[in-house]
Amino acid sequence: MNRRAPCALIAAATVCAAAAAAPAVSAAAAPAGSNAAASASPALDLGPRGLPETRTVRTVEPGVTVTHIIRGTADPSVRWVVEVSIPSTGTSPDPDAPARSIQDEASAQAHAAKLTAAGFPATAQRVIQPATADVPAGVLGDRVRLNATYPSQTAAGDEVTQLKAAGFTSRAWYAGWDGTSTARGPWNVNVVTIDPKRFHGSLGSTFGPTIEARETTSWLAGYTKSKAAVNGGFFVLDPAAGAPGDPAGAGVYGGTLESEPVGTRPVLVLGSDATHTEITRPQWKGDALLPSGDVQLDGLNRVPGLIRNCGGDSGDAPTALPLHDTTCTDPNELVLFTPAYGSSTPSGPGAEAVLDSHGQVLRTLGQRGTALHPGERSLQGIGDLAPAVAGLHPGQQVRVDTRLTDGAQPLTRPGLSVVNGGPELVQHGAVHITQRQDGMVHPSEPSFAYGWVLQRNPRTFAGVDAQGRTLLVTVDGRQLDQLGLSIPETAAVARSLGMVQAINLDGGGSTAMVVDGQLTTHPSDATGERPVGDAIVIR
Repeated sequence: MNRRAPCALIAAATVCAAAAAAPAVSAAAAPAGSNAAASASPALDLGPRGLPETRTVRTVEPGVTVTHIIRGTADPSVRWVVEVSIPSTGTSPDPDAPARSIQDEASAQAHAAKLTAAGFPATAQRVIQPATADVPAGVLGDRVRLNATYPSQTAAGDEVTQLKAAGFTSRAWYAGWDGTSTARGPWNVNVVTIDPKRFHGSLGSTFGPTIEARETTSWLAGYTKSKAAVNGGFFVLDPAAGAPGDPAGAGVYGGTLESEPVGTRPVLVLGSDATHTEITRPQWKGDALLPSGDVQLDGLNRVPGLIRNCGGDSGDAPTALPLHDTTCTDPNELVLFTPAYGSSTPSGPGAEAVLDSHGQVLRTLGQRGTALHPGERSLQGIGDLAPAVAGLHPGQQVRVDTRLTDGAQPLTRPGLSVVNGGPELVQHGAVHITQRQDGMVHPSEPSFAYGWVLQRNPRTFAGVDAQGRTLLVTVDGRQLDQLGLSIPETAAVARSLGMVQAINLDGGGSTAMVVDGQLTTHPSDATGERPVGDAIVIR
């Protein structure tokens, strides 16, 4: 697979530079019809100084360009290692769930000694958490790795097999995927830039035919007849956490609110004409005025009782605060559904009342689960809130009100889309990573920050630059010739691309970009491109 572009391409402007101290990049001769505006950009703030960097820019449609950046080259000095971890207690099928590899110093040293005594010389290595906007620099914990290094994944895998036979849990790991690695690359970065001054298309997001199903970004691009698309926000993957495909955070599609936010986690707001791109922390409120009184809504278009990424209310366990890749629970909830959810609302114990477009009760069910017709909505109640729903009768009026605002203006105006994400990466042109606020700190499980924040993974992120242009970015990872980014590296790359506001979107195996019907990224999942919850599309 060709990972490097030559320094002269037909029908594209190509830029080659060495990133010494982030100097301006000189442009190669740009053929007619291409756009070399990105050639004035500084080199990426990524990896060691002095790496070669190649940029190829092409115009997709007026006001929309795609810049393909290859930074660095393969580093033969980087080898495979074997990392020994405590057994995972999780049962989630999520392939992005990080291994439980971080322990306290005493436990790590004791485990290393046990390995050494068993004939596998090992060392406990300290892992440092760098400072972010809301997390001080400090020791995250200690990992345990064998002292030996290996020339290939196969060689490291053979050692993993030996360790398993001896009763140890371990994994083969390419050292270039460490966030602190000085590996020289390569990195594969794709940037879609939408300039509102010249853009005449439509920018927005889509969840596809229904919320409760997943489709690949390629499929969603075809479904919407889009010129370009990237994967969108976080979503439910495990059926035990809700309906797979359901956005795990705020979702507004063409001005219609279909999913509630996760606490005050940030969102990406997109105007259809690309003139209103911003990152904000929305406020949500939902109420149902029943004959028995006013009841607060807990959610919108999600399985009652399951709150993916948490961030709900005080009745949720284990927390009302955002906690990434965690499913909180609440036995007593009232959730609103629209026909966008799927062919049927979630089934199960509780009660459900179907309303027409004027809020009049059409029917009440003693069990949850029914089909909704266009214009209908339903309320599902579980636990203590089921009787209030079960007590409704046909012909009664129920007023349901949902509001999502940026604190001043509604985010459900015509033409607006909202995509969930987190953490923030850049604010006012400076790196600003809200790691703790957005739930990427698990106090009892430091392995989460180690795998999700500090190690290199495929990433998708987005933002706006000082010229008001929207940037949608993907970076491949988890491959020998695609190193990926840590979250601190992601923020640094966003800033060096000129973003004054930036937000992290869903990454890992979800990262995907499609241009003119072709997948331009290299999926990290062994099964290929991953079906996702929603996508950002340019039509």
